[in-house]
Amino acid sequence: MKRFHKGDKVRWNSHGGHAEGEVLQEITSDTEAAGRTVRASKEEPQYLVRSDKSGGKAVHKPEALEKM
Repeated sequence: MKRFHKGDKVRWNSHGGHAEGEVLQEITSDTEAAGRTVRASKEEPQYLVRSDKSGGKAVHKPEALEKM
């Protein structure tokens, strides 16, 4: 499984193509983030990222992210 760390530069598919940004946090337990409930665990983490272009935050599974 891919792992990312705070500060990693990543890219992901977005509505208008690709988006690029930075990992803000690894989420390893169920929580509220980016306006939704996130189901995560240490075995299946998700990542809070911030878009470089819009400054918006989103949560993605590791398979949706690509390290730059």
